[in-house]
Amino acid sequence: MITVLSLIALGFFLGMRHATDPDHVIAVSTIVTRQRTMRDAVLIGSLWGIGHTLTIITVGGAIILFSVVIPPSLGLTMEMAVALMLVVLGMWNLTGIVRWIRDPFMSGRERAGGLHAHLHSHGDYFHSHPHGHEQESHGHREDQTPQAWLDRRLGRLGLYHVLRPLVVGLVHGLAGSAAVALLVLATIQNPWWAIAYLLLFGIGTVVGMMLITVAIAAPLTYASKRLSRLDRHLRVASGLLSLAFGLFLVYRIGIAQGLFTGHPRWTPQ
Repeated sequence: MITVLSLIALGFFLGMRHATDPDHVIAVSTIVTRQRTMRDAVLIGSLWGIGHTLTIITVGGAIILFSVVIPPSLGLTMEMAVALMLVVLGMWNLTGIVRWIRDPFMSGRERAGGLHAHLHSHGDYFHSHPHGHEQESHGHREDQTPQAWLDRRLGRLGLYHVLRPLVVGLVHGLAGSAAVALLVLATIQNPWWAIAYLLLFGIGTVVGMMLITVAIAAPLTYASKRLSRLDRHLRVASGLLSLAFGLFLVYRIGIAQGLFTGHPRWTPQ
């Protein structure tokens, strides 16, 4: 009994460590770089962890309780979903980068008062278009953005703001659930104790990702308030990193591990 309880307690700390996997940190950082408060960053981390835990318990529970076997092609497909998600998150963060790069080369008059284009925000919505900084020359009002339209229909909390990190966590959980469940099966024979392990593992990932988002958000919050240009650099850097890592995973899973070639070789990890 003591040994089993020790293993379950260990699951909590392994869950915290699991939250530090590179693909997890990169994906969450692309979302956190768009936040302006520590509270929002912590909320993102907790929602990601909840989504991840839901998938781990659902898929892992099916493997433990019903002896579900995941074929290699399906396992690689779940991991490919993570890779494609990283690509999408990276491209999303890089929206407007071409005009942002071009902006420093514009004439002084254009930058000072004329129409110009650069990446700028309206609340949590970032976009780029030719505009001036006078009220009458910006081109649209604060409430004339896609996000403002969604805010009016979904509420100020923004249902899609909640769903975004939750869905990212759900997808990440798909890729890791089989490995966690198989590890539990090899060490804990009682299925209900094994489910308890998964639950504590999931709670550990929630706590771990909350700590990670705080660590990421602290310098970003400082930069957004005092160094707007550095803030944009960090946002672009996180987008490039997510895009590059996602493309690397697409190649590794699709070509090296055989998902696209018809000879899948998958080891849960």
